[in-house]
Amino acid sequence: MTTQPAQLRAAIVGSTGYGGVELIRLLAAHPSVKVTSVVSSSSAGSLFSESFPHLTEIVTDALDAVDPELIRSKADVVFLATPHGVSAKLAPDFLAAGLKVIDLSGDFRLKDRAQYEKWYKKEAAGQEELDQAVFGMCELFGDEVAGASFVSNPGCFPTATVLGLYPAVKAGWIDPDSIVIDAKTGVSGSGRGLQLNAHFSEVNENFKAYKVGQHQHTPEIEMVLARAAGRPVATTFTTHLTPMTRGIMSTMYATLTDRSRTSADFHELYRQFYEGRKFVRVRPTGTYPATKEVYGSNYCDISLFADERTGRLTVFSVIDNLVKGAAGQAIQNLNLMMGWDETLGLTFTPVYP
Repeated sequence: MTTQPAQLRAAIVGSTGYGGVELIRLLAAHPSVKVTSVVSSSSAGSLFSESFPHLTEIVTDALDAVDPELIRSKADVVFLATPHGVSAKLAPDFLAAGLKVIDLSGDFRLKDRAQYEKWYKKEAAGQEELDQAVFGMCELFGDEVAGASFVSNPGCFPTATVLGLYPAVKAGWIDPDSIVIDAKTGVSGSGRGLQLNAHFSEVNENFKAYKVGQHQHTPEIEMVLARAAGRPVATTFTTHLTPMTRGIMSTMYATLTDRSRTSADFHELYRQFYEGRKFVRVRPTGTYPATKEVYGSNYCDISLFADERTGRLTVFSVIDNLVKGAAGQAIQNLNLMMGWDETLGLTFTPVYP
């Protein structure tokens, strides 16, 4: 373990979005990090507290402009909580300025530029930066994150989904070609920008599928599952919008490779796989998680049901999309990058009810 500094200075670019605001809230409780620069391209010069009064005592300075040299003078690490397509342009300058970078967008997750442009419909980042960025799914690739200077934070759906499937795929206990993912998210997953599908009257008392067959998180999920399977994996991945603010539930189905394996067998497999990883909680056999049980926390709760009648496994995985699916995992990545305990500043009890 490296020596823990008295205070690491952090800048947050995209600080007025949901992910940026959540970073500020969580970092306020981190014993070794101080937010020294909040950055916004659209609101530079205005007081942060004008838009977010609940953080008045946390951020008292005006918003900074996007200026790598200014930010370098004020910070040691920069979190990019920006829309897709923006980080690809900003990250190289921050890296050249000697800053550690944690990107919360999707710009550096996929290493194949053509894949990114196909799914995100934007110009891809440079190959040099793509190769440099470490994919920061902490429970799976924490050893790669340790000591890194540039980390790509996983997406919210991939976090819930991959953590729920990875042990079974890696063990060969399910057929990767049979995976069906039925995922639901709260409205905050679409960001703070004005969108018709996020209006109250569109979401309230409503439940709908969206981006069917074209969700940009599809190749990210398949990329990680391919590492577990040792070969390419294709999944059926369908997302749904639910009338709640926070939360993701991924319910996943796959064919068992051995129908004699029971729910208890899978529970033990997952318990051993995630042993010591404090933010993944494998629920007792016969109990199933709800999004409210991880609300406001960095936990991922997982439960499993092996059905001998159908020969299929059902996996339930829930996270808070803004914490474990974004800001919390970004801080967990920072802790690993710095050689600190990965739980530092993240031991929040879920908010209930």
